[in-house]
Amino acid sequence: MKYAFVTGSRRGIGLGIAKALAEDGYHVILSGTASLEATQDVLDSLSAFSVEYRPCDISDLDQIRKTVDGIFADYGRLDVLVNNAGVAPKERRDILEMTPESYAFVLDTNLRGTFFMCQTVANHMIRSLQEPKEDYKPRIINICSMSAYTSSTNRGEYCISKAGISMVTTLFADRLAEYGIPVFEVRPGIIKTDMTAKVSDKYQRLIDDGLTPIRRFGLPEDVAGFVRACCSGNLDFTTGQVLDADGGFHLRRL
Repeated sequence: MKYAFVTGSRRGIGLGIAKALAEDGYHVILSGTASLEATQDVLDSLSAFSVEYRPCDISDLDQIRKTVDGIFADYGRLDVLVNNAGVAPKERRDILEMTPESYAFVLDTNLRGTFFMCQTVANHMIRSLQEPKEDYKPRIINICSMSAYTSSTNRGEYCISKAGISMVTTLFADRLAEYGIPVFEVRPGIIKTDMTAKVSDKYQRLIDDGLTPIRRFGLPEDVAGFVRACCSGNLDFTTGQVLDADGGFHLRRL
């Protein structure tokens, strides 16, 4: 059995990724900040697959350590880490009015949490590679955003956090290459989720006007397809690679 841990997977992109990996035969550990009881409906929807749920708030480094230690203690391995957990500002404000509290709230989860989740899991993966295991080729996939390079001045803290995740990917890809652990970054564009629901009309108009060459919203399963590619082994002669799951938004067009 292979094991995958997907953070922030109770809904949206994370749930789409978790379902895809479960369909591919992984035992998937879903995670989020809610309790197990509050997540039972999600687990029920995945009852045909091998899944479980472990609460973990990645802004809390002690919770990261305890959760990851528990996974390796129970299973002795983790084949795939997908860092998907993230938050948006509670209130969108111009960067001239951004509060230190909002900055800390977003970066503590999106950037600090992602970095230390990578660090904690990577050290466990390195130790696990010292012990013979059948078909053990661990990998890390960070779910980032087109906001890593796209300015949104009314949610600057989010953009800063995503730009930081890109460097986290680069650093760990470099450091872990000697162990044969590839690290990938998937950058979703405009994806139909709860996070975009409040501004879906605005985004639909922009898409219709040609903001993206592929003129539709992305779906969680679109992003999951990129994660599947990263897990396939077909991309393992690279590391630190960015995959743009954005309908072509990244293209520079005249």
